[in-house]
This record gives sequence, C-alpha cells and structure tokens, in this order.
Amino acid sequence: MIEATILVIDDDDDILLSAKLFLKQHFRQVITCKSPKEINVLLSRNEIDLILLDMNYQKGASDGREGLYWLEHILSIDRDHVVILMTAYGNVELAVQAIKKGATDFILKPWENEKLFATLSSASKLRQSTKKVKKLEKIHTSLQKDMARQFDHIVGDSEPVKKLQHVLVKVAPTDANVLILGENGTGKQVFAYELHKHSQRKNSIFMHVDLGSLNENLFESELFGYAKGAFTDAKEDKPGRFELAEGGTIFLDEIGNLSLAMQAKLLSVLQNRTVTRLGESKERKINVRLITATNMPLNEMVTQGTFRQDLLFRINTVELLLPPLSHRGQDILLLAEHFLQSFSAKYHKVLHKFDSKAQNMMLDYHWPGNVRELQHVIERAVIMSDGSQIGAEDLQLSPQKFGGAAAPLQTDMALGDMEKLMVQKAIDKHKGNISRAAAELGLTRAALYRRIEKFDL
Repeated sequence: MIEATILVIDDDDDILLSAKLFLKQHFRQVITCKSPKEINVLLSRNEIDLILLDMNYQKGASDGREGLYWLEHILSIDRDHVVILMTAYGNVELAVQAIKKGATDFILKPWENEKLFATLSSASKLRQSTKKVKKLEKIHTSLQKDMARQFDHIVGDSEPVKKLQHVLVKVAPTDANVLILGENGTGKQVFAYELHKHSQRKNSIFMHVDLGSLNENLFESELFGYAKGAFTDAKEDKPGRFELAEGGTIFLDEIGNLSLAMQAKLLSVLQNRTVTRLGESKERKINVRLITATNMPLNEMVTQGTFRQDLLFRINTVELLLPPLSHRGQDILLLAEHFLQSFSAKYHKVLHKFDSKAQNMMLDYHWPGNVRELQHVIERAVIMSDGSQIGAEDLQLSPQKFGGAAAPLQTDMALGDMEKLMVQKAIDKHKGNISRAAAELGLTRAALYRRIEKFDL
C-alpha cells in the first residue's frame, strides 16, 4: 500500500469506477470527480499527491485543449502538483505539448493495469522526493534566518575588537582557513559566523559542528557520512557534514578535543579536498570554507605530541585571538545594553537601562565566563526585575567573584582589606604600570582606577 492520495478526474462514470476499484488496492486514498470545475474545492480540502486528469470533457472533443487548460490551472495553484494526463486519442504531438506544459506523464485509455500502476508508483516517488526537498529547503532557510538573527553583528568598539574587525574585513572575502582562539564564552561562534556572512559563500549554508560532543565512533559517520549497510543501523545512505556544507562554510568548534586518530582522518580530508563515506570506496569532492576554533593551547599541545603540527599548519592560515571580556573595557556595557534590548523584547518587559551602580558592578566584575556569562546574567536580570531599569541587586553577582585570582591571604581579613591588599600588590609588582596591574587582576583600567581612588592608594 503506497501512502498517497490520488485524484481522478474524468467525465465517464465507468472510467472513474474502474480506476477507483483498481487503485484503492494499491494507494491509501482515491478521490474521483466528474468535472474539472471541482478542482479548486478538492485541492483546498485534501492533501492530493497525484492527479490523473482526462484531456477531453465536451461531447465529441478529441483535441485535448481542455486537458491542457486544466493542467495549466492546476500548476498555477501549485507548481509542485504531479499531474498525469490521460486520453483515448493517441497523439504524439499532444503528449509532447502536455509534457512541455508541466505534465509528469501521459497515458492512453483504455489502460493496462500494470502500466497504470507503474506510472503512478513512479510519480508518487517523484512527489515524495519533491516534498522532502521542499521541506529541507524550508528548514535550511529557517535555520539560516535564525542564525542571522542570533549573530546579528559583533558588538563592541574596544581596541582589541577593532583590531579583530580590521583583520576580519581582509580575511572574510577569501577562502583562507581561519583558526579562532579564545577562552570559553568569548564569542568564537559569533566571529565565525561574521566571517561567513561577509564571504563569497554568504548565501550558502553555515554548518556548525561541535567536535567536543563527538566520540570516535561517531566522528567519521557524522563528518564524512556513510553508505547503506556500513554498520548495523545504517539503513540508508547518508551524507556527512562536509557534504551538507557544500558551497558554504563548515565551522569545526573545539578542534583541540580531537584524538590523534581523528586528527589524521581530518587532515586527509583537508589535504585531498575529498571525503569517502563509511562503507564506500568512492571519493567525493568537497568545496567548503573551513573555520576552526578552540580554547586549548594548540602550540603547547604540538610540543607535547597531543596535536599534529601538520594539521595546525593546515587550519591556521589566519589566526584570530579573541580577548576575554574583562579586557574589553566599555564593551561590557555595550554588550549588556544589547542583551537588555534583546531579552526585554523576548520576555515582553519594558526595561530601558541599567542604573549607575549596576554599570559600575558590571565594569568591576572580572567575568570568568566572558560574554556568555554576561548574556546569562542579563537574561536572568530581565526575568527577575520588577522595575523599569536594572539595578545592581538584579544582577545577582557575588562579591567574592570580583577581582582576579588572588594569592593566599589571611583568612581573618575583611573583604575590603583583602581587595585593597590585592590591588596594592599588583601595582607594586608592575611598578605602577596600571595596564599590566589591571590585566593581572582581571579588571579594566577604569575599574582599577576606581579602586585606587576608593582605597586612597
């Protein structure tokens, strides 16, 4: 039984009865009607997969003009409708004309049951394939729109970000492999998407692959695909992520987590620009732009023998090092404002700004989780806030988390004394160099100046 609904349109009751009796043995549902004038109503009320359409309705007519008219009408409603025309008058020229106008096939009456079934069965497979492709196209378009909304633009005008944007403008239009380094939460995926958005591949797919979540058993099948029967659950051929990203950009996140065995397989693909599906020997060419990212020290890993040097050379034609949020100064407030607007809209809140205490608190905090932590803090504050602005109490930042990593201190000291001592030690260590002292404490220069003034140092 084929899961398809067939609409049969013919002015001959005997034809309709014959068709219904035969076809209902093989197809889920068969709908019949005598007049093509009912087409609009039937198509609006039913999910029709195949249409079997007679070409002549007026008594004595044999030229097929009516069938061609209704064919065009059906396709004007939906170009994807599968229409098979039928007539008692064999005419090669008419058949050619019908196919040119969009008919899927053409059969003669009286038909042979086996031939009719074969024609409709093939047409049903075509219909299902078309629906699947359309669905995938919609999903792809939706995902790309969601991705574009999620990574609208890079927020920030601090000096480190300006330098990165300057490099990005030069690199994005090329197909150079880019390695993005930085701590967790610094926005590596945002920068990767920005590279894609300004590249020649911007209208094609941006494929994000989290390598950290793939174990060795899934690595090859997910990235390179597999053939039917390659392993127990391989019930059909499946392309891998590299094939799916054809013509676009593939972003391999957490590349530092790959074992040496997986690194070797990835290197082979990058060198040859081909993939071989599991269970196949056929090589398939790939055309993708490669961007990778990690928070791990790859150069140290090369020295330790845990990361291949030839793979590192292959992936870092250009290298971007993203700064931690604590080194981005006023960008903290710009990002906070950006997230405030976004989450206020999402949760239908009317929140306009942060009060001065909240702003100072955000500038003083060292943000170990970087931009991602800031995003979560602002989202939580928007949800919990009852006023028209975000106050320091809404941020829920623990006082013990302020400042950088501390050296062992006396446990009986007050928090303020501990903070003062840390600031004084950092300034003394760097002989008054505020920039270096601030960097060691995980503070901005402005935040450190406020503490110097507060403690009268």
